[in-house]
This record gives sequence, C-alpha cells and structure tokens, in this order.
Amino acid sequence: MSTLLDTPLCRLLGIEYPVLLGGMVYVSYAPLAAAVSGAGGLGVLAGGSFQTKDDLLREIEKTRTLTAKPFGLNVPLIYPLAPDMIQAALETRLSVVITSAGSPAKFTAALHDAGIIVGHVVPSVKLALKADKAGVDFIVAEGIEAGGHDSPLGITTMVLVPQTVDAVHVPVVAAGGIADHRGFVAARALGAQGIQMGTRFVAAEETPVHPAFKKAILDAGDDATVLTGMSIGRPVRVIRNRLADEVMELEKRGTSEMELLSFIGPGRSRAASLDGDIETGSVMSGEIAGMITSVQPARAILQEIVEGSPALVSTLDGL
Repeated sequence: MSTLLDTPLCRLLGIEYPVLLGGMVYVSYAPLAAAVSGAGGLGVLAGGSFQTKDDLLREIEKTRTLTAKPFGLNVPLIYPLAPDMIQAALETRLSVVITSAGSPAKFTAALHDAGIIVGHVVPSVKLALKADKAGVDFIVAEGIEAGGHDSPLGITTMVLVPQTVDAVHVPVVAAGGIADHRGFVAARALGAQGIQMGTRFVAAEETPVHPAFKKAILDAGDDATVLTGMSIGRPVRVIRNRLADEVMELEKRGTSEMELLSFIGPGRSRAASLDGDIETGSVMSGEIAGMITSVQPARAILQEIVEGSPALVSTLDGL
C-alpha cells in the first residue's frame, strides 16, 4: 500500500486505512461504528448518545459482537456524564478514546495507564498545543465546516490543519468538509495523517437514523446549512429548517442566552436523528452535505477513498 494511505496513524490505531468515523450523537451507534471498523477504518461510538454508563457498556458489547477490529469512543468533556463514559472505556479496555469540548488533561494519564490511545478534537492551534502538552496521542483538527457543535472561532479546515500540523508533535487528523477521495488527498497535502468524516457516514446504510434525516442530507445543496447560536457563542451547524429560522430570528432580536436555550429546549437533535422530525428538530449536518447524493454501505464509502486517492494523485503528477 502506498504511503498515501498507510500512515503512522494507521499503525498507532491498529487500522488499515486512516479514516475515522466522527462520534455523532444519536448517529454513531454500534452498527455504524462496527461497519466502519470492519471496512478498515476506525469506528467511533458517540458517548453523548447515552444516558447512563450501563447503556454505553451495552453498546460497547454490542459493537464487539459485530466486529473484532479496533473501535473507539468519543467523549464530549462538557457532557455531565463524561466521567462515567471514561470509566466505561477504562473498564472495557477500549482501543481508542477521542475527547472533545474540554481539556483532556484530567483523563489522559488514566487512559494511557489502561493502554488506551487518546485523541482530542480541537478548533484552533492554541487548543491543539494544550492537547499536545496534555500528552494526547493524536489530534483531530476540526474546521467550522463540520456539522453539529462548532467553535465560535470559526477557523476553516483549510486554514486550521496545516497550522496545527506545524505546531504539534503528534499526528493530526483533518475534519470538517471532507466526504470523498478529493478531500482525503487535500487533507494529506495539508500534512494530516488521516481524516475524520461525519456527515458522509450519516448517509451510510448502517446508520440507524430515521430515513427522513438521511433524505434531508441527500436533498441538501451547497448552501443548505446555517450556523445557529452564534450570538451566544454556541454555534451549531444544521440544515436550515423551521427551527433554524426561528432561532436565527430570535438571535436577530437580541434574545438572551437563557431565553434562547429555553426556546430550543432539550431533545431537538434526537427528534431529528431518531424520530425524523426535520422541521422542528435539529438536523445537524456539515456543509459537505451538498456533495452527498446517495446512501451507500460504509465499506463502499471507504473504498471510494482507497481507490480514488492514488488515482487522483497520479493525475496531479502529470501537472
């Protein structure tokens, strides 16, 4: 295999191809994580999807019945149950834990002591340096193009990735606005050792989300997503719908953070992902949705990258 696809990240994580599944709440469950790992990438469960540690433990066990390959767990450290999620990873000796939305320093040593590889998601070079200092094994540099919760800093993937690569001493994974072999090759050219994809995998056959949620992605154009919550420093990238319009209108009126969060209320992401409410639910999606036109097996999605990337590079050589 060429060094384009066989990077040090692969050997670190024990995977065949340097493609990671984004840990998406109410999306990245056992069927999808196992499918991505089984296809040679790194499947990742979303810790924020679970209400108790026992729920997560059952999902980890289910994933292990579906694949013998390594898989990971994403833990948003802002989540109140984050310590329980970390404990579940320790008890089950997971291969990889990817933390986000907070400082990884509190948990990295304990995870390493259990033999667990630790990654951390960052939206800026400053936070990448802090994660590097905290001893993480790799960093996911995620640009504002990504779906779901983003950083108010608004740094794009193209800008963030090369600066992060230059600043830290560990492998960097590029995330945000990547859905095919072209994005993979671009990420490698920027110095990343791999990519993380979220929205592209929402449209995988193995994704246990409502068909209406997948259809919303397939129907999306290049301008389909918007950032809500910018006025309160909590941006969320979603496909524009009735809820998004109402939230943005309230923001224009200068609605306070408390009032805005009260209006949105709980359960909007779950309503879209699992119940198919794509009008008043939060349809979290990256800007790359406009490129996604079909539902495919996770293996086919990875294979497109594996086969298309070397072919693309060969055409670049001719230039």
